[in-house]
Amino acid sequence: MQYLSARGYRVFAVGFAHKQGDNLMQAQIVGDAIAVIKAKLGVGKVDLVGWSKGEMSARAYVSSLKPSWGRAYTDDVRKLITVGGPNGGYDYPYAHGWAHDFSIWPECGGSINAPSPHSHMTCYGLYTAHPEFSMTPSGGYDDYPGQRQMLARWDGVYGVDGAAQDWYTTYYGGQGLYTAGSGIQAAIDAGSLIKPLQSAAVPASVSTYLLAGGSADVVGIFNENRGPSDGVVFIASALDTTGIPTVGGTATIAGANHLELGWNASAADRIATWLS
Repeated sequence: MQYLSARGYRVFAVGFAHKQGDNLMQAQIVGDAIAVIKAKLGVGKVDLVGWSKGEMSARAYVSSLKPSWGRAYTDDVRKLITVGGPNGGYDYPYAHGWAHDFSIWPECGGSINAPSPHSHMTCYGLYTAHPEFSMTPSGGYDDYPGQRQMLARWDGVYGVDGAAQDWYTTYYGGQGLYTAGSGIQAAIDAGSLIKPLQSAAVPASVSTYLLAGGSADVVGIFNENRGPSDGVVFIASALDTTGIPTVGGTATIAGANHLELGWNASAADRIATWLS
């Protein structure tokens, strides 16, 4: 934002109530924000820049993928720029879920508000159930729809991390040695938006640009190690143009990981170039 604003762009940020909330709901917030910006500036169209999960709501808005009560796209976007977006989906939580469960499960000392691929886990010899942490609706809970909506399987392309504890049951479902869960396909069936977004398609009138990170080194997390990625999202996913008829450009910033795409100078310069 600061980089673009310093170069004369009128930049507005859209905030969401829940960082992992329903992307279809958040797409409606994007549409509402655009309506306000249009009225404030007296313009007919805006440019949308969506980073990571944020590109899901931006893309859903322009593709008119919405709740039954929602507003359809009103032809008010000139360019759509996705930054590290899972355009082809991601399976990171199921490929590497064990690495993060300890930071989530309170019985293991965790306190992070994040989804888990599991509904049960053993901590210090105690087998506990937390359906509220599950990415798949479980036990009457559905707390992380926004993460589930980004899921797609990549095991057929890059395999699964077989070095992880309970890797098979984490990815494919079932009872493992320490954990249990329903697997990625059950979560996808419960409401992934990747295929619906690709089928709905971005309107041909919207020039779309896709930016990927090429460094898989993100400090503090278990990095995606099965194929070229930004540490979280595969480059092949970030640059997936399925359902995007008008591709204005694609690029990979070799030195930027998934987080650094938000402030890396080369990434910011590329985005500014695409916006000009």
